[in-house]
Amino acid sequence: MKKVPYRNLISKVLGVSLVVVLLLSNSLFAQETAAASSGDADAAKGKQLFNQNCAACHSLTRNMTGPPLAGVGEKYEREWLYQWIKNSSALIKSGDADAVKIYNEYNQAMMTPFPTLSNADIDNILAYTDAPAAVPAAGAAAADGNESGAGSGSGISNEVILGGLIAIFGLLVMMLVLVNKTLRKIAEANGVSMVKEKSEKRLPLWKAFAKNQFLVLVFTVFLLLSAAYFAYGWMMQVGIDQGYAPIQPIHYSHKIHAGDNEIECKFCHSSARVSKTAGIPSLDLCMNCHKSIYEYTGGPDGPSQEDLANGYTNEFYTGEIKKLYEAVGWDEENQRYTGETKPVEWVRVHNLPDFAYFNHSQHVSVAGVECQTCHGPVQEMEIMEQHAPLTMGWCIDCHRQTDIKVEGNEYYEKIHAELSQKYGVEKLTAAQMGGLECGKCHY
Repeated sequence: MKKVPYRNLISKVLGVSLVVVLLLSNSLFAQETAAASSGDADAAKGKQLFNQNCAACHSLTRNMTGPPLAGVGEKYEREWLYQWIKNSSALIKSGDADAVKIYNEYNQAMMTPFPTLSNADIDNILAYTDAPAAVPAAGAAAADGNESGAGSGSGISNEVILGGLIAIFGLLVMMLVLVNKTLRKIAEANGVSMVKEKSEKRLPLWKAFAKNQFLVLVFTVFLLLSAAYFAYGWMMQVGIDQGYAPIQPIHYSHKIHAGDNEIECKFCHSSARVSKTAGIPSLDLCMNCHKSIYEYTGGPDGPSQEDLANGYTNEFYTGEIKKLYEAVGWDEENQRYTGETKPVEWVRVHNLPDFAYFNHSQHVSVAGVECQTCHGPVQEMEIMEQHAPLTMGWCIDCHRQTDIKVEGNEYYEKIHAELSQKYGVEKLTAAQMGGLECGKCHY
């Protein structure tokens, strides 16, 4: 009777079945993701996008510069609407009948293209225009819809898919057992005895791993994906100096000045009220106080244990005052200026890129933004540091969430009345006032 090994046969069949299950699961999840992305339109987001991009020319129910948009998603095919919204001129030039008809009907006025809107954004807008009656309760409806409809965009939940995969894998295992038994019976009937293959010598773990091509492939893919993830995370931090706290040539404690002595930020940084930059205070401004304050005697409770541990003693602060005298050329003994000055090379803490425009007076004087909103609790900082990331996304989030203070401001009365009617809201955000337009910060 001929004897043949069967271990390789079973391992190969098991491996093939596992690959089939993995491919099937990926296919199902991909289908569910695609269905969810195409079916889970958000009317609340659509209303916001409509107000920002469409409301200037369109109403839901009446003619304006453009046609009313209520139910527009049911009048035209979705793919046609994608093309029309993103680039209507190209669609008109192609001779499309619907596009030419709309163009001629509305005085041959070319619609503004919106190439930055994604298909998902357009789906959200259409969800709003096709169901205007549900918009007043959009916030609650969207919340309820997200909770009740999560994972159901394709009608199949993740639990059902997982259960189906487990059942399929179980059936595959049962089939393999039956096939194994059948093959062994056929082999025995033909005089072949199936025996386990005996390994002559157990290989070291690393050699066994190196010989297993499937494990090597999986490990390589995992290693590449991990490296790409960490490399992307590192590169996204380039230019972000959050937490940067340089040592200055003369130690200045915001904790003592803005905290213990409650000196207002704009007393020193006075140009923040009227200028683009907050400015670096002149040493003459320091001397207004330190001409008389020539030593540090401690706060109301004296130096804390933490300050002492960090070397911030009364003698340390008094020594920094002496550095100030040396820089401005102040003769402490004779109480007069010598004229021998030494410029102080301050190290800049906050540094926006040259292509980003930021105006302190617009935020401080017009918008009434507190210094701590961007710079953090400076009254608690012994050494000044960059509190916020100061990225574009951080600024945009602030513009989307911050209401414009229009009460008691005559400049905003007419604008507020017009835009409130346009957007149908009581409060206006900086974004609705144009705070998301590229040219506001990059020009």
